[in-house]
Formats: sequence, structure tokens, C-alpha cells
Amino acid sequence: MNKSVITNLIAALVVVVGYVLENNIVMTVGLFALSGAVTNWLAVHMLFEKVPGLYGSGVIPARFEEFKAAIAQLMMEQFFTDENIDRFLSEQGGMHSHIDLKPVIEKVDLAPAFDGLVETVEQSSFGGMLAMFGGTEALMPMKEPFIEKMKASILDIASSDDFYEQLKNEIEQPDVLADMKQKIEGIVTQRLEELTPQLVKEIVQTMIRTHLGWLVVWGGVFGGLIGLVAGLLQN
Repeated sequence: MNKSVITNLIAALVVVVGYVLENNIVMTVGLFALSGAVTNWLAVHMLFEKVPGLYGSGVIPARFEEFKAAIAQLMMEQFFTDENIDRFLSEQGGMHSHIDLKPVIEKVDLAPAFDGLVETVEQSSFGGMLAMFGGTEALMPMKEPFIEKMKASILDIASSDDFYEQLKNEIEQPDVLADMKQKIEGIVTQRLEELTPQLVKEIVQTMIRTHLGWLVVWGGVFGGLIGLVAGLLQN
């Protein structure tokens, strides 16, 4: 049972007690507390649900597209700015800790590089000499060692400070940053397009319903206090 229901039940119980005891002050306190709690509960409810006859209710589902646009604008203008991207790239160790090229290099097929080398040798002045020792087949045992050595060399180059500095400088170019931001914006927009009005309502509802529940509680409390003052003044 949530705070709103408990507050409304307590206020209604005070009204009943005041009526049974024929105590106008107690009943007035209960009525004011109940009115404050119910109106605040209705206000919270109207944020998420359309209430027939009440203009402005169901504001979150009704403004669904505006909410999506606002979320996209917030993310692009507050998180993925040129300054934030540049700050990330310029952080000490940022490139090293976030970009690991080893898995990419390990998957690269370097067999065409060896084939190109063999073809170059075959077409060079050493081609005739190579034919005397069995032709290109004589070089095949060198294929796997060549590929392993090439991968090791590329990894050494890719892990050097000079390589990372050059890579960072290239990424920080204005046209590269603009392209990066455009791609990020495309991803954000695509993800937001997958949202439905019901899902947005549930997300927002889950985040703020607990806190808005206190509006109902305090509506009942202050309504009761006003009712107490009103009851005392009547007597």
C-alpha cells in the first residue's frame, strides 16, 4: 500500500470519526485533509493518465514527441559537446585506456600481404633465381612466420605513444568531430525512436512517483491544519 492510499484512508477515517462523535472540529480537519490529499493525488495521476473532462491531463503521453526531442537535445547539448569529446580525448591515458587495437589487429587477415610480397619478388629480377629453387612454392613455409611477425610489428606500432598522439590529433580534427557527433546523434535518435508513449510514461512514472507521493501526504497534512484552524474559528 503506497503513501497516497494511506493518507487518503487516514483522512477519510478522521472524517468518519468526527461524524460519529459529532465533533465539528475533527470532521473539519478530516474533510480539509481529505480534500488536500485527494486533489494532490489527482494532480499526480493527471500527469500520467488522461482524465475525461479535465483539460491538460495525461500531459506526459500527450507530449510524447516533445519529451523525446528534449531528451535528444539534452544529450547532444550537455553530454556530447565538442568540448566534452575533446576533453575525453585529451585526458591523460584516455586514449590508452579506452582504445585497445589488439583484438582488431589479431583478426586482420595478413595473408594477402604475404601473397603481394611473393608476387613482387616473382616479378622482380630475383624471379628467375627464385624459379631455380622451386618457384613461389619455396616461399610458402615462410607464410605463417611472416604473418605472425607482421602482426607483432603492427601491435608494437599501434601501442606506441607517437601512434596514439597522431591518432588523437586526427580524431580531434573539426571535420572528424563533426562526423563523430553526427553518428552519435543518429544513434541517440534511433534509440529514442524505439521508445513508445507507454514506455516513456512507465520510465518517468517509476522515477518520480515515489517522490510525488509525498505531495499527497503533505497535501493531507496541510489540509488538516487548515481545517483545524477553520474549525477553531467557527467555534
